[in-house]
Formats: sequence, structure tokens, C-alpha cells
Amino acid sequence: MRDIKFNITKAEEGAAFAVHVVPKAPKNEVVGKHGDALKIRLTSNTVGGIANDMLINFIAQKLNVKREKVEIAAGLTSAEKMIIVVGVSPHTVESTLLS
Repeated sequence: MRDIKFNITKAEEGAAFAVHVVPKAPKNEVVGKHGDALKIRLTSNTVGGIANDMLINFIAQKLNVKREKVEIAAGLTSAEKMIIVVGVSPHTVESTLLS
């Protein structure tokens, strides 16, 4: 089995990383890696609208940043999303979300 490294890159003012969202989970949680993405389960029924808000709130809470610092840069209607967090280093994202 091929080992795929989870990538968090340095964005202009923070960190950028891919997320794979799994809806209809019993609780909101980070469950590990999904290829090149971070796999996050959400209690929302869909991967659009409400799930996007829930995802932003969840990541902001986990990283202890304001909601306004978290942005979905791509994938608004998809399970595969690109997240940017302003003011947080890639190291902090990895150590906080994957611990």
C-alpha cells in the first residue's frame, strides 16, 4: 500500500490544506488522512451550505482562531475542499488537527 503524505502548505498569511468532508456522522471530528487531504466527519446531512458553515466553525474552534480567519478557498459544493487559515503556521495546523 502506498503511503501518501498529508500536505499543509504555507499560504501567504497562514496555512492551506485539503479537506475531505464526510457528512451524516454521529459527531464532528478529525479522523485522520484521506489521500492528500485531512478527513473530517461532520454531523451535517450535506456537503454544501450548512456543512461549510459547520466545517469553518469546527476548524476555527480546533485551532483556537476566529471564524473569520478560516476560509473555504475551493470546493464549496464538493466533499473535497481547500481550506486557508490566516495567522496559523502549517506546523500548528498539523500538530493540532492530527493529534
